[in-house]
Amino acid sequence: MLLSFDNKKAAIALYRLMIRILKYFLCATLAVIVIACTDDDSFTASPNNRLTFSTDTVRMDTVFSSVPTSTRTFWVYNRSGDGIRCLSVGLERGNQSGFRVNVDGSYLGSSSGYQVSDIEVRDKDSIRVFVELTSPLNHGNTPQKIEDNLVFRLESGIEQKVNLNAWSWDADMMRDVVVESDMTIGGDVPVIIYGGIVVREGATLTLNDGVTLYFHDGAGIDVYGRLVVNGTAEKNVVLRGDRLDRMFDYLPYDHVSGQWKGIRFHEKSYENIIDYADIHAACDAIVCDSSDVTRMKLLLSNSIVHNSKGYGVEAVHSNVDIRNCQITNSLNDCLAVYGGKVSVWHCTLAQFYPFDAARGMALRFTNYRDEHVYPLQDFTCVNTIVTGYADDVLSGASKDETTAFSWQFSHCLLRTPQPETDLEKMVEVVFEDPEDTTVYGVKNFEKIDDELLRYDFRLSGVSKAVGTADKENFLEYDRLGIRRKESAPDMGCYTYRAKE
Repeated sequence: MLLSFDNKKAAIALYRLMIRILKYFLCATLAVIVIACTDDDSFTASPNNRLTFSTDTVRMDTVFSSVPTSTRTFWVYNRSGDGIRCLSVGLERGNQSGFRVNVDGSYLGSSSGYQVSDIEVRDKDSIRVFVELTSPLNHGNTPQKIEDNLVFRLESGIEQKVNLNAWSWDADMMRDVVVESDMTIGGDVPVIIYGGIVVREGATLTLNDGVTLYFHDGAGIDVYGRLVVNGTAEKNVVLRGDRLDRMFDYLPYDHVSGQWKGIRFHEKSYENIIDYADIHAACDAIVCDSSDVTRMKLLLSNSIVHNSKGYGVEAVHSNVDIRNCQITNSLNDCLAVYGGKVSVWHCTLAQFYPFDAARGMALRFTNYRDEHVYPLQDFTCVNTIVTGYADDVLSGASKDETTAFSWQFSHCLLRTPQPETDLEKMVEVVFEDPEDTTVYGVKNFEKIDDELLRYDFRLSGVSKAVGTADKENFLEYDRLGIRRKESAPDMGCYTYRAKE
């Protein structure tokens, strides 16, 4: 249909009006965009405008020289009202300290002279900074403080600094160690073990008092020959993981189980001695493979085995003597005895493993494991504490009547229901009543803190283990080298001492 002259005139007028409206709309939009961009891109050189930081100090705690640390981070905020340009961000000491820094994606390295330029932080914006450290050797026997400053030089000329510091400790590095002949490790310098240690049959590895072995993830000690640990009450031998940093602010990795493999005594390994050792945060801390029970497999004395992700001590058809030891907090059993000949004297077996409610027993003894039968020729437990969170933390079970299952408890504190049979095998035993809320489980000890993971298994004054050990048959000194009272010795590996 053809439009009339008047209709054409009206259409043209309407078209022109729409064009004008569109132009006004586009101009207004462009003005808003320009104003917004101008506001966002407004930078100041005023000395009154400064950056703020989520922290003024980045601490690495104690680190090993030449070993890269985990990454720390902090935030840089601009709350000044205008954009701020940093002419440069750099390490004050350049390459002398060993710190490595990444600022908002820009790495401070040798090619950049350990500084970056033209870092912009817009108003109400932030950037993130990542810090790592590989400290140089300090050539000392003790940790030495190492520090640097990360300097933010603003366009105004103002300098703002964040301090970076750590304590650097020289250590001996040992990788894939195979002990073919007798070998001794000692001294006050820490030793880091990568890959693990294997002690061949016929060889002896001796660890002298005061030495600390830091095992990397997956590393441990496999003993086919013999292991001798010669610690003292004053200077224990320490076996632990190599992480010195923290999982959370309140939680060092050293308090987390499963940091290293542990110790395994293989079938033909005999006459092993561990005296005054602190073994903690392992997977299976100590495992004794099935062997000839007429020969001593292991003498474990005056030692701590704590916070294991598997077993604390697992003895399979072995001859093991355990004296004055604290064996505590394991995902599986703290002490598991599968047949053999095992004696336990003046020990503290306590099951307060914090990371899993499906924790095992404080003590398990039996004459079978899986489908295998292991005669329990003799299990003797004297002057020992067996306790934990659960109402029953002790398990003793026999596979059948035809397999040897010989056991006895004397002067022990046991958190388990009192048996109706075999009473002749329970001599002067104190049974913990789960319904007694005044003296139970945690109240035997100085501190059981599952929130901060702090534990002190020395006796509290309310424990029924105080003064109730066998007066005729006890070890003269406790794990700390303190003489026990002859008139009223205490159960467990620690002698109670009243606070002054």
